[in-house]
Parts: sequence; structure tokens; C-alpha cells
Amino acid sequence: MEKKLTVWQAACIITGYGVGSGVMTLPYLVDRAGLIPGLAIMLAAFFFSYCMHMMLAEITIGSGKGTQVISVFRTYLFRGKRGNVFVIALFVLTTLVLITNLAAYVAGGAEIFQAAGLPPLAAQLLFYVIAAAVVFFGLKVLGVSEAISVSIIIVIVAILGIASLFNWHNPLPFDTVGQPNEILAFFGMAMFSFVAFFSVPQAVEGLDRDPAKVRKAILIGLGLNLMFIVVIVTCSLASSARITELAMIGWSEGIGLWAQVLGSAFTVLAMLTTYWSISLALSDIIEEQTKWNRRLCWLIATLPSLILVLLNLGGFLDIMRTAGGLIAIMMAFLVVPAFRRCRRQNGKLLLSDALASTPMQVIVLLAFLFMAIGSAVGI
Repeated sequence: MEKKLTVWQAACIITGYGVGSGVMTLPYLVDRAGLIPGLAIMLAAFFFSYCMHMMLAEITIGSGKGTQVISVFRTYLFRGKRGNVFVIALFVLTTLVLITNLAAYVAGGAEIFQAAGLPPLAAQLLFYVIAAAVVFFGLKVLGVSEAISVSIIIVIVAILGIASLFNWHNPLPFDTVGQPNEILAFFGMAMFSFVAFFSVPQAVEGLDRDPAKVRKAILIGLGLNLMFIVVIVTCSLASSARITELAMIGWSEGIGLWAQVLGSAFTVLAMLTTYWSISLALSDIIEEQTKWNRRLCWLIATLPSLILVLLNLGGFLDIMRTAGGLIAIMMAFLVVPAFRRCRRQNGKLLLSDALASTPMQVIVLLAFLFMAIGSAVGI
């Protein structure tokens, strides 16, 4: 029972996964794509992501107790001896994608500590230690940490949002309509801002596989990310001294010194919450597939992200868009067919019949394929 989560804690794990990723780069992209197309794309991205996360939650519930993403696909797609080859390939690819994600957050979080005056190496080590330590203690500690951090983030965003009303420097780009590649790039990152696929099994298991609680946690978790996106995009475009790849930097500069301090706290918390969600998911996947000691799996899940940053991997936006494309391709091609097979075997477990229909499955699949393309196009 000590491992069980409340609905709010499970929702915050889902929110934490997404809030530190594409959310931070969306104002930079919507400034080029235009606000009206951007708002429409945000709502569409929320809907498609909700459907996909619910599909994944349903096949997780149908796969049995304690099942992680890789084993879900083993249950419904990759069977027999030949299936083991695909499982191994998927395990390796998933591990690489998630480690790349984690490296982006170490790099992004370390930049904030460097701005506060720490040397680069010290900044990178400090962020890694804070981030990895929470995951070391498991799901319940992570859930509590996510809930506290997301609550603080809500307060920070509210304060900065109100402050933006008194520091409205720039006209919003209502009349801007970006080039097709800019709109597609924005769609890709908007979709990625809601991606919390690998935290879904943790939420399902922590909520004891209760369909009503899981449905509520996914809706709240993704809904919080939508709220963050709308507020951050609108207020940062209106108040930023400059439009930066990490939105909080330019936004807080446009309000004042105190806002820069608060913005730095937001950014660190956003990076930490996402790192926690991803690294716990990766640690659980490694443990499930290898049967190795949990502490060893934790080390394997977290340490490579620090190593990649120390090797001076590319910029934050480039890393996030590359990882987003890889995740989209994997999920688009695997979740939908697995969901179809789960429905044939188990009937309806979670998602409504209207959202589970074949036409809706095709639309959701196409949306994630466009996300993958958007993550790869130049801007």
C-alpha cells in the first residue's frame, strides 16, 4: 500500500513528464507560426494526445499487474521467438530515446545553475544529483515530489501571469501566419509537450489499475500541461524582452529581476519533474527486461544522461525535437495496433467507444506521424 498514489500524485507524474519539454520552447516556435494557428494546434494536440494516452493506459490495464511499456507490446504485438527479437530492438531504442531526453534536461537545468554563477561542471553535477536522488527512492517518493513541485509551478506561473498584465510590452502575433514548415514544426513540438507515454504505466500501477482514477489522472495531468502552455505562450510573447528558445528566460527578463529569480526556479522545477518521470520509467523498464538489481537499474537509467552532457551534446531544442520524433514514430506504429488487439481480447476497459472507433484510431495515428515529421523539419 505504501507504493499507491493519489489521483493528484499520478496526475502530477504525467504533468511533470511534459512540463519541462516542449512547453519551454513553444513561444519561440509560435512567434513564427502565429498565435491563432498556434492556439488551434494546441487544442488539437491536447485532444490527440489524450486519446493516445488513454489507449496506452487501456492496454497497460489489460496486460496485467506491474507491466511496463515494453512488456505491453510483447503481450499484444511481439509474440513467440521472433517476437523476442523485436522486443530487444524496441528495448534498446527506447533506452536510447529516453537517455537522450534525460540528457536534455540535465543540460537545460545546468544552464540555470550556471546563470546563477556555478561553473559548468559543478552545475551539471548538482542538477544530476538532485534529479537522480529522488528516483532512487521509488514511485511513492517520486509521486509526492512531483505533487509538491507541480503545485509550486502552478503558483509561479500564476504570479508571472498576473505580473505580465502589468508588463505588456509586445503586440501578440494575431496576424502572423507562418510558413508551412514553421506551422508543422510547431505542431510537432506542441504534440511533444503533452507526451507522457512512459509515465502512464507508473500512474496505472500507482492507482491500483482503477479505470475511473486512471482516466481522471490522465485528464488532469494533460489538462495542467494545456493550461501551462496557453499561459506561458501568451504571457511570454506579450512580456518578453526577447523571444528565447527556453521561454522562461526572455519572459522573466521582460518583467524584472525578481521574475528572473522566480523564472529560474520554475525552469529548474520543470526540468526536475520531467527528469524524475522519465528516469523512473526507464529504470522500471530496465528492471523488468533484465531482472537486474533495482539500484543497478537506477544507475543505468540516470548516469548516461550526465555522461552525454559532459560530452557536450547539442543544444536543448535540437535534442528535444530529435527525441520527440523518435518517440512519435515508436508510439504511432505500436500503440494503435496493440490497442486494437487489446480491444478484441478484453473488450472496453477504459476509453469510450466513440474515441476508440477505427476512424479515430486512424486520425490519432496520422497526428503522431505528423508530429514526427514536424520534429524533423527545419525552421
